[in-house]
Amino acid sequence: MKKHMIRILTILTIGMAASFSHAAGILTPTGSANKPIQIRDHHVNVVINNGFAMTEVHQTFYNPNPDTLEAIYSFPLPKSASLSEVTIYAGEREINGEVLEKQKARQIYEDEKSRGNDSGLAEKNEFYAFEFRVFPVPAHDETRIRFLYYQPLKIDTGVGRYLYPLEDGGTDDVGMSFWTTNARVENTVSLNLELKSAYPVQDVRAPGFEAAARIDRLTEGHIKLDLQLTDASLNRDFIFYYRLQDDLPGRIEVIPFRDDPAEAGTFMMVITPGIDLKPLTDGADYCFVLDVSGSMKSKLHTLEKGVIKALEKLKSGDRFRFVAFSSNARELTTEWIPVNEKSLIKAREILDTLNANGSTNLYDGLSLALKRLDDDRATNVVLVTDAVTNTGIVNPREFHKLLQKFDVRVFGFLLGNSANWPLMQTIAETSGGFYDAVSNADDIMGKIMLAGGKIKYEALLDAEVKISGIKVFDLTDETFRKVYRGEQLVFFGKYENGGDARVTLKANLTGQDKTYSADFTFPDLQRDNPELERLWALATIEKIESLERIGQMPPSESQTAVRDLGLAYQIVTDHTSMVVLSDSAFAEKGIERRNQTRIAREQQARSTRSQQPVKHHRVDKDKPAFKFKAPSLGGGGGAIDPLTGGIALFFSIIAAVRLMARRKK
Repeated sequence: MKKHMIRILTILTIGMAASFSHAAGILTPTGSANKPIQIRDHHVNVVINNGFAMTEVHQTFYNPNPDTLEAIYSFPLPKSASLSEVTIYAGEREINGEVLEKQKARQIYEDEKSRGNDSGLAEKNEFYAFEFRVFPVPAHDETRIRFLYYQPLKIDTGVGRYLYPLEDGGTDDVGMSFWTTNARVENTVSLNLELKSAYPVQDVRAPGFEAAARIDRLTEGHIKLDLQLTDASLNRDFIFYYRLQDDLPGRIEVIPFRDDPAEAGTFMMVITPGIDLKPLTDGADYCFVLDVSGSMKSKLHTLEKGVIKALEKLKSGDRFRFVAFSSNARELTTEWIPVNEKSLIKAREILDTLNANGSTNLYDGLSLALKRLDDDRATNVVLVTDAVTNTGIVNPREFHKLLQKFDVRVFGFLLGNSANWPLMQTIAETSGGFYDAVSNADDIMGKIMLAGGKIKYEALLDAEVKISGIKVFDLTDETFRKVYRGEQLVFFGKYENGGDARVTLKANLTGQDKTYSADFTFPDLQRDNPELERLWALATIEKIESLERIGQMPPSESQTAVRDLGLAYQIVTDHTSMVVLSDSAFAEKGIERRNQTRIAREQQARSTRSQQPVKHHRVDKDKPAFKFKAPSLGGGGGAIDPLTGGIALFFSIIAAVRLMARRKK
């Protein structure tokens, strides 16, 4: 089959049409005779520093019933989050968690619960959520829980984004039918965020919380935010954006950690190419692939209006085509239609005939979109769906095989915290494309502007990173098919010994091979960031799981590898869980306190860092690897290209409708 150059803009609107959506909160079996356990208080502390974020959550539960109960708390799982600490405060005592094999952890928890002993269990529910079980919550009394996780953060075209997820997304139909969720907080919700940036921060914002959030700028790179709410519910995401100073140079940063000269060190490398990529100016084709399954019923009219608005923004020389899918896919247009006033009338007539019913066959819709392509034109496929693929082919391996037949660019918007990001990751990695997570609380216009800058510009091709001079191994990434405008390369690895090293980035730019390099030194000892070990392990786990999804690693091997990494680095995974017991219970059962040791080291490092200014980790400052500055963000604003503007309006309409729907509940 002939390969086609296609740019696929994938807009995954997870749960967009759901009339019911879970949130973070206490789960109670549907029809339970007991009153729901209450959430008295919910307090969050966030520190963003050196390319990753630490999130610490404190909650107080109250049992209004006359009997002692078990609290089951569900929390949407942030992507690439390493759950590291769980603490339960039982009266005056503090009990902490250790990661064990999943079945063993559940068995120990159930055993301790049957004895009436204080205990807890933290499990991962696939890619959807963390679930915390706490026992006992005494009758007419309180119990407190604390958990802490780390996650890496990227800068996109000079803009950083932190998400504290609370809105679940409503993709687990079985869970919805079994559980009811109490997300109401009886007293207060607070969030304290501290941002430490080695580069000047030009602006920050927290969409939807502007009136409630107090922001203090301590220095040009040190900012604190304080948010206090009363009588709130845990059903709305918190987003924090920070925009770095315009025209920062391209750069290479290395954050190392090595605690013992007898053991390997760990590092995180962040490469921010500072290259002006040329805009794509030729006319293009746009295939709109519309999800008309039953879950879209209440939003179908809004989606139709959004598509028309997007079409109206296309330019002369562009063409469009419609594909609809539910249980099966079907063509709504018989040919590519040039954009003009007459064709827009025809488009409205076609869209007016759509009805929503059936299930979601995402594979069929994508397959049909990749047919009848013009070899001489670039094609954008705009895929509008809730992405809960439940009919036809659902195996990620088959999506991988399909996309290997084409030379494609896949751009994904994953909207909602229960989005199937592993499937989207498979699609993006297979095609050399990329995807982005979008919350209902996001600044949709800003996200679309950043996205438009990628799909409308050239990309670096076949990028490869090499580190020489000392032995490095177990890199989580080293090759990248495409590097898009404003995109950072973030990866982790191990190094054997300290010493002088060179990092080299090779890539193809507009048909010419380019090489960028920088010299630096790996330290013999560097104890500032022990959390990097967990982040390396989690990134390695995600890489292993990705290989399993596309059939390049047998499940037996991948599951063993994930389990072993989870145990060694004390991470909650699909095959490991964290059980919370008293010190005496751990000793009685002969359980090694691996996590206790890690936590002590990480807490000491956090305490030390909190008293210091942020450290600069750029390694190419004296001899810049990149000769050009990063593309300007145009601090005063700028024009939005037609497709970007149309889709931005399209999403703005969707966001407004969702907000109205929430207010009616």
